[in-house]
Amino acid sequence: MNILYTINDNFVPQAAAGICSICENNKDIKEINFYIMGLEVADDNKKKLQFLVKKYEKKELTIRNIIFIDLYQLEDYFDFEFDTTGWNSIVLARLLIGKLLPQDVNRIIYLDGDTIVRGSLKGLWYKNLHGKMLGMCAEPTVNQARKKSMGLNDYYYHNAGVLLVDLKRWREKSAERIILDYYKLNNGKLFANDQDAINASLKDEIAELLPKYNFSNIYTTYPYWFLKRLVRPRKYMSKSLYMESLNNPIIIHYLGEERPWRKGNKHHYKDDYKKYLGMTEWKDTSDEEGWELYFVLWNIFNVVMKPFPAVRYSIIDRLIPVFLNYRAKHK
Repeated sequence: MNILYTINDNFVPQAAAGICSICENNKDIKEINFYIMGLEVADDNKKKLQFLVKKYEKKELTIRNIIFIDLYQLEDYFDFEFDTTGWNSIVLARLLIGKLLPQDVNRIIYLDGDTIVRGSLKGLWYKNLHGKMLGMCAEPTVNQARKKSMGLNDYYYHNAGVLLVDLKRWREKSAERIILDYYKLNNGKLFANDQDAINASLKDEIAELLPKYNFSNIYTTYPYWFLKRLVRPRKYMSKSLYMESLNNPIIIHYLGEERPWRKGNKHHYKDDYKKYLGMTEWKDTSDEEGWELYFVLWNIFNVVMKPFPAVRYSIIDRLIPVFLNYRAKHK
């Protein structure tokens, strides 16, 4: 099994918690190779990550490797200027997988650094993509105007925080070039960066994954009937499949501002992150300060809006561009 993260040095504790969660919950997998595409990851952090995965080796029964791929000026890999609207440019590194990963790696699971794995990844790893290039989970809360601007009227929009990639097909079809051409055509500025570019340019190459493999607070906030309404005219998954994910999510993706390493948050799966972080060399990492008032107001908002999902959605949909603009100005 091959796993990929793209991180900078500031995000090592979160990635370490994620790696630990994979090792803890997948002890029956003989070999797991972790690839880390990193920007300025300190040598000391690299050594600690190596130590972390090697703890899970048991003679010849299990193999745990971690391979670092150092990135420097990410801008050098692109032939156009881009604006990531306040996000660190490392978010674009996943577009380089065909070029930078070893050529004998033909399948990989990409995970954002803000994910925790709560169970076996076998169901994801062995997922039949039916000849398509990518396995991705739909993000039903993306508004119709954004979808229309990307030519996705009759398609789902997908979140790129978890990807199952057929790298052989990725390379054969020159996926990197296709995505970058679309990005360049849009002047290097898209609302959700390479996630938008992947959705728009590879829309016919995406196989659906159940949300249990990319489970965000969308599913604990909005009811099934409302998400079903949001994706129209597409047909949403059955209620039984939805409940399967809701009752036993495998990969938690800490989307948005409510992240378990920020002081004052009440994320539904906060304890999972704390559990696995506590099993690493970064167990004493302090929570980010300065979020207490934000989360007091956020929690009040969530309680008041819970009976009114459509109103909540409308408000959040209008606020997201404001948050992105603020982040871009204060990065």
